Amino acid sequence: MIRPDQGVMTQMTGNDLGPGGGIDTTTPNVARIYDYLLGGKDNFAVDRAAARQLIASVPDVAAIARDSRAFLDRAVRYLAAGAGVRQFVDLGSGLPTRSNVHELAQQVAPDTRVVYVDNDPVVVSHGRALLASRDRVIMVHADLRKPASIMQHPDVLGMLDLAQPAALLCTSSLHFVPDEAGPHQIIAEYRDHLAPGSYLAITHANLVAAEEDPNGDVDSATSVYSRASAQLHARSLPEIRRFFDGFDLIDPGLVWMPEWRPDPGIAPSGRVRSLRAGVGRKA
Repeated sequence: MIRPDQGVMTQMTGNDLGPGGGIDTTTPNVARIYDYLLGGKDNFAVDRAAARQLIASVPDVAAIARDSRAFLDRAVRYLAAGAGVRQFVDLGSGLPTRSNVHELAQQVAPDTRVVYVDNDPVVVSHGRALLASRDRVIMVHADLRKPASIMQHPDVLGMLDLAQPAALLCTSSLHFVPDEAGPHQIIAEYRDHLAPGSYLAITHANLVAAEEDPNGDVDSATSVYSRASAQLHARSLPEIRRFFDGFDLIDPGLVWMPEWRPDPGIAPSGRVRSLRAGVGRKA
């Protein structure tokens, strides 16, 4: 099953910018579709229309978007409180509005530093305004597919000490990176920039057999995104596991998203078999 998520990293293509260099409001954008699914207002009519098509095809898609957000909350709490991480890079962060990485992590340790990265100009503009009064938090406008440009960005190096462990959050962004862009090589390059003891958290759309998707939800979602700013690329479980090469998976491993360290007594809003999720530690 395929999901949009606030972890979406949109691709900066000709579809993102209008002829005058402004924001294109005629092409659905994956980050803004997700914003609409979560009840946000940072979206345009074309995004709302695409989101409604998703809901018509996959009625619990908004619920699963909320579950994806809940996973990010659980992962950050684990990394900050359980693993002692004090530096985070959130790739394809979406808008840092409420219950976001810096809020969750800084509740545990106020000195935690967070770098948000996104390639959507709406997200970056609004995000920078929201974070203007925050300490130890920045937002960088950059492309997920260029690890060196991000990890060597002067603002990132000014905020983080990459000689120390950090957590790389890549929630629901990699299934918007096509195979020809080399997503596994991209993550391997990020890994090589991280110090030993660093962490990687991923959620990813899982390619499932036809009998596990009797309603054809995967095809329906893929069709909607084929007209958006980035296309959807579900992958098999072994392909998703490959992203953790060089990392030791933390218990319970690579599982369905709601099954990763669930909060007691809190049931998922959507179906359990939605995205795969895992957190790994670099040796």
